[in-house]
Amino acid sequence: MPTRLKDLQSFLYRLITAPSGVGEGLAAERNLPRTGLGAIVLGDERLSAEERADIYANMYFYRLLDALKEDFPATLKVLGDDAFHNLATGYLLEYPPTEPSVAECGRFLSRYLREHDLHDRHQHDRAPGDDAPYLADLAGLERATVEVFQGPDADALSADAMRAIPAEQWPSLKLRLHPCVQVLDVEWHVADLLRAVEEGRDWQPAARGAAKILVSRQRTRVLYRELEQIEYRAIDVARTGATFANICELIAQDAGDLDEDAGALDPVAELNRLLARWLSDAIFTV
Repeated sequence: MPTRLKDLQSFLYRLITAPSGVGEGLAAERNLPRTGLGAIVLGDERLSAEERADIYANMYFYRLLDALKEDFPATLKVLGDDAFHNLATGYLLEYPPTEPSVAECGRFLSRYLREHDLHDRHQHDRAPGDDAPYLADLAGLERATVEVFQGPDADALSADAMRAIPAEQWPSLKLRLHPCVQVLDVEWHVADLLRAVEEGRDWQPAARGAAKILVSRQRTRVLYRELEQIEYRAIDVARTGATFANICELIAQDAGDLDEDAGALDPVAELNRLLARWLSDAIFTV
């Protein structure tokens, strides 16, 4: 049995994270001393060495479970405690944590839900959230709010800062998305569901429908909302380094392309409306 601290830590980690418990982990070890785990973990008349190690294994799992519940409150609400527990168990088996911080343990939950949804369609096995096909999008939005909250900081362009820029420089001004901002492509309208859960209101299952969701941060507050098509296209070109003049031209074109029944929008009024919202939401830097 290795005695170096690093080797000892690795050994205990393997036991604590063994999918079916410490007993399974011990059975897989090939270099145990003759006295077994008792040479490393002291047991007594109350608890054996394996039972003591099992306590740490359970603590490890339940700490991760608590972290997932904290980061995915709406997914938890939709599934309920028991189903969420089962979801976390299956997820952590396929995506065990690889980072020291528990903040990263839920990074791939949305992917896991999407993968198992596809598996269910082909294999006809029950998958997590079978009765809530929007669950992968919901978990993706919840994960995005965590990442945006923890994301990189930068000075956001404010209304005062915009007014301080000489008007003749506006056409060539490049509005860059704040580095913490995310834009999600979703197939379900999950933003209202998440907001209802966060506000403690009754929630309704998400309706089907493709949407783009903007997730941003205003100081320490995370904001999210569905984007109108005209707004999404303007933000999308801003991601490529377009100038303010380019964005204005695109908005003018889109405002005039609405169908006859809806009527064309005033491009100047539309630009002013969108710019005011963007500056308020702090989504741009220069």
